[in-house]
Amino acid sequence: MRLLTTTIIAGLAASGAQAEDLRMSWWGGDARHAQTQEALAVCGEKHGHQVAAEFTGWAGHQERITTQIAGRTEADIMQINWPWLPLFSRDGSGFADLRQYANILDLSQYTDAQLAGGEMNGVLNGLPIAETGRVYFFNKTVYDAAGVPLPTTWDEVRTAAGRLGEGVLPFEAQGLNAIFLVSTTVTQQTGKDLIDPETTTVAWTPEELAEGIRFYQSLVEAGAIRSWQQVAGEGNIELFEMRPWAEGRIAGTYEWDSAYAKYADPLGGQELVPVPMLQVEGAVNDGTYRKPSMLYAISKNSANPEAAAQIINCLVNDPEAITILGDSRGLPASRLAAEQLAAEGGIDPNVQAAHDLVLAGAGPTPSPLNEHPKVREIFGDYLEAVAYGQIEAEDAAVEMIDEMNRAIRSFR
Repeated sequence: MRLLTTTIIAGLAASGAQAEDLRMSWWGGDARHAQTQEALAVCGEKHGHQVAAEFTGWAGHQERITTQIAGRTEADIMQINWPWLPLFSRDGSGFADLRQYANILDLSQYTDAQLAGGEMNGVLNGLPIAETGRVYFFNKTVYDAAGVPLPTTWDEVRTAAGRLGEGVLPFEAQGLNAIFLVSTTVTQQTGKDLIDPETTTVAWTPEELAEGIRFYQSLVEAGAIRSWQQVAGEGNIELFEMRPWAEGRIAGTYEWDSAYAKYADPLGGQELVPVPMLQVEGAVNDGTYRKPSMLYAISKNSANPEAAAQIINCLVNDPEAITILGDSRGLPASRLAAEQLAAEGGIDPNVQAAHDLVLAGAGPTPSPLNEHPKVREIFGDYLEAVAYGQIEAEDAAVEMIDEMNRAIRSFR
């Protein structure tokens, strides 16, 4: 996709600070582009800097950044996708250490857990722009009509399978959601993320992973969710695009809090609500999967890192910039920004409720390697093989762990 570049010219700030020339790159749609340029104009004027804006759509953006970093031509400020951290900064040296600019960046607006999501090897490489996490959503209209309370346990999900009406499923876990369901189950049972942060190897034993796979299978056998075969036979259509979802014949899902509207809008007058995390028996935590959806990073090659830090801090913590940017990058991770937008009425109450559940949840800080394409591929392929009876859960777990360890070996 063609790179669009515009220059935002700002006069010297009233303080008389030295003007610096900066570049900032990001991906997004037209609305994000317009809002970001407006906010950069405001921040540039306040701090006396000139900022060249470089923006594209999502397609090809990672490849562009990869080429720029390899040639040391990257922008001073970069919007970085969270799973890219280990690709660009395996040992934490790929980007500037933002803690060196703590006198400029107001890190007090973030929790330790939020900042940990932007770290590699203990180095703060990225400041979370927005935070997202997985939440259980249920169609309250369907449950109420059947006189069935919204589930608080998995046993209640299983029981609901026969009580919501003919052919109505209480929950859905297809594709990526199946992977997340298994992962959440094992994390709840063990308290461990998939990836051990100390060794950069799979933290789960084959027995632990097999138990998670069997739990997923038990929901299929109970008629609580569609089987892998049924999902494939129906064309692997996205849930929010399916008539059974829009018509209330599938009444629950496990999704990103920030994706609420995508799933609620097709329901028309039906009410979709978030609920607290469902836990498996013997859970040691609720397995909340919480991550930065994207981050601001400063190039380690920037000639003006202090000026770049000023612009970033303005974008995430300045009241005027907060209003301009709104939720263009999701619900802000900055406490100040989140409180301001909530007070301004700029956040859907259900999105806010879902996000509050994410923030209140307990679970280990996940590694970006959870979302490595090869790790995801291995996970999905073996769940499919188990579903089709080609391999037993115990054998699949052994092979999955071995293959995932090979896939991430280079990141140790």
